[in-house]
Amino acid sequence: METRYQTPHLKTEIPGPKAKAILEKDSLFVSPSYTRDFPLVVEQGRGCWVEDVDGNTFLDMASGIAVCATGHCHPAILSAIKEQSEKLIHMSGTDFYYPAQSQLAERLSQRLPGAGGGKVFFSNSGAESVECALKLARHRTKRSSLISFFGAFHGRTMGALSLTASKTVQKEGFGPLVPGIHHATYGNLDSVEKLLKHVLPENELAAILVEAIQGEGGYRPAPEGFLQGLREICDRSGALLILDEIQSGMGRTGRFFAFEEDGVIPDIVTMAKGIASGLPLGACIAQPGIMEWPPGSHASTFGGNPVACAASLATLDLLDAGLMQNAVDMGDRLRSQLEEACLDQKAVVEVRGRGLMQAVEMDTAEQRNDVVMRCFDKGLVILGCGPKSLRFCPALVVDPVEIDCAVRIFAEALTETLR
Repeated sequence: METRYQTPHLKTEIPGPKAKAILEKDSLFVSPSYTRDFPLVVEQGRGCWVEDVDGNTFLDMASGIAVCATGHCHPAILSAIKEQSEKLIHMSGTDFYYPAQSQLAERLSQRLPGAGGGKVFFSNSGAESVECALKLARHRTKRSSLISFFGAFHGRTMGALSLTASKTVQKEGFGPLVPGIHHATYGNLDSVEKLLKHVLPENELAAILVEAIQGEGGYRPAPEGFLQGLREICDRSGALLILDEIQSGMGRTGRFFAFEEDGVIPDIVTMAKGIASGLPLGACIAQPGIMEWPPGSHASTFGGNPVACAASLATLDLLDAGLMQNAVDMGDRLRSQLEEACLDQKAVVEVRGRGLMQAVEMDTAEQRNDVVMRCFDKGLVILGCGPKSLRFCPALVVDPVEIDCAVRIFAEALTETLR
């Protein structure tokens, strides 16, 4: 998708005068719980570029935390939104029917590897999708306990928060949390087996919830054999395997689901973020026979909204039309250039990831934070993840010029930080 930008352009100090006024109003009226990393007040976006209220242009390699899968304001997404909103904005799929919801459910269920014919519950967010999966696992198995992993982030609603084990600040002051949640070490099957041997009886395990690639945990792909091992534990114990694909799904790694690289078939998959290219939508997808619960057992007033579903259908069309292949090609380009930029930097621990989900881990959190801020000062938007890593998760429409520009700015910031 063509844009009018080739390089960041900063014409005022950041924040500029208009941005400062908005930041002041924000401090008065908006919850301070939000974790704002930069004084960036965005007014408009196109593709991989955003412009703030003072006319400063930034190259966006965060894409709304991997939400704007097709970039900002893709023409096909705008067209789908416009067409649907002129016909029907809301009717609540909890109580009524409309075409877009069942059409999207069909296409998503067809993406789930397995026997086919699975069912979909629509929500508004990733946390709500995880809540659905938690309730569904307990309802289906008639068991109460779940295993999640240290470093995992599954959301901030009470059930999802109980499964999260990312940062203590996310849980501080909110206990008691949902009981029956246990955490093991990500990538370590032995830690799961020890839980089942010493703490949690297998016949009480409802499900294991895991990310194919830990997102907030540092963009850590599951080690070889780990997901297969969890599948075997679930098969042995009668528990369900739930894959959280909220950040890694929708073609971000070059496959529709990141777990496809590992050759496993989960019982339940949770999705959100990039599913509707910026509109609030989530999905919990279950294999045949699992999502068999009675009317009223779970519902959502806004989940599967007609406009969000239309945007998601258009997103799927774009993925099939070449964006997943672009994620492979541009992911390879990004990875090779990041490795080259970090080659002689002793403070860089590792470059890792898949497709357009790449991270650079530093020696310390302070170094990471300095690099991220130096990039921002140069007009490049990236985010931290994990204790001391930074991430690149650009829109799947990113092109070679934008990749090259992003890594050039990153390399400059890295050198300036570590010299």
